[in-house]
Amino acid sequence: MATDYYGVLGLAQGATDSDIKKAYRRLARDLHPDVNPDPAAKDRFQEVSRAYEALTDPEKRRIVDLGGDPFDAAGGAGAGFGGAGFGGLGDIMDAFFGGAATRGPRSRTRSGRDALIPVELELDETVFGVTKEITVDTAVLCDTCAGAGTAPGTHAATCATCSGRGEVQSVQRGFLGQVVASRPCPTCSGTGQVIPEPCPKCAGDGRVRARRTISVKVPAGVEDGMRIRLTGQGEVGPGGGPAGDLYVEVHERPHEVFTRDGEDLHCRVTLPMTSAALGTTLNLKTLDGEEELDIRPGTQSGSVLTLRAHGAPRLRATGRGNLLVHVEVQTPTRLDGEQEKLLRELAALRGEDRADSHREAQGGLFSRVRDAFNGR
Repeated sequence: MATDYYGVLGLAQGATDSDIKKAYRRLARDLHPDVNPDPAAKDRFQEVSRAYEALTDPEKRRIVDLGGDPFDAAGGAGAGFGGAGFGGLGDIMDAFFGGAATRGPRSRTRSGRDALIPVELELDETVFGVTKEITVDTAVLCDTCAGAGTAPGTHAATCATCSGRGEVQSVQRGFLGQVVASRPCPTCSGTGQVIPEPCPKCAGDGRVRARRTISVKVPAGVEDGMRIRLTGQGEVGPGGGPAGDLYVEVHERPHEVFTRDGEDLHCRVTLPMTSAALGTTLNLKTLDGEEELDIRPGTQSGSVLTLRAHGAPRLRATGRGNLLVHVEVQTPTRLDGEQEKLLRELAALRGEDRADSHREAQGGLFSRVRDAFNGR
């Protein structure tokens, strides 16, 4: 029976990509071996990672939605033909007529699965790049038998049931007459060989689970949700088969000052109204260090100032994005007597102390709005 990968993540079939990503992140934070040493949590983390891989790959998700299992050779193929468990018309004919095509023994050595692991990075690490040491828990080649699965000094033997053919046949009588059916040998699982004395370390599988540390080079400009592929660093296959790939998914931690939008960074500064009116120079701390930001006289609240080439590098192009500084002008809420007197004098000098000055200002504003709607 196929695994309910949606249920593993606590989701219903038809969940969006965003829902799948959020569910995986929530579970991975609690179950990752670096956070939760409980052996049961480790097994659960592997199950969750497997479900995430199945539902984020379009082809594998299609197989899941059809009721198959993309990680099972029979289930994956069967999903493409109504879930019957056959790879195609040739397999169906073989099931009825047995001798139509002799496949022969299959190899004990098979390719390993890909693995997925999340890594959390700070904003400056994703912007400038970093080399991270990460711990992964995967199947690795058994160092006792070097993947052969046999105990030291012993070898695999030819299967006595199928004589090394990897399949057995049975003859049945039906409405079509005598039917010869062929199926994988139950003794050797279709490999044509058996292991009389399995390796004591890996129990004949040719691989063992182990925790190891590897270096991951994160390129400058990588964004949240992107995956870095490490070829051959995934799960070693049964029988010591070639390892799959390891995918490292980047999770960017929120920054206390800057927010990111692609290659651009955004931040917000608050100015006193006097500085906004008279102009000033700010010393702004950026990811590249301290920079001077020129505030021109008369700067309005909501203005956006640009520091060019102070954002993130472009991954597939040259140059960097920009740092966009959003300005907020702060109006004082409390004034002492002297400050109030000076502001009133300023208002009088600017002709802003009369009641009709406010009406004129409003009239001018509403005239502009009206003209905009009238197409003037």
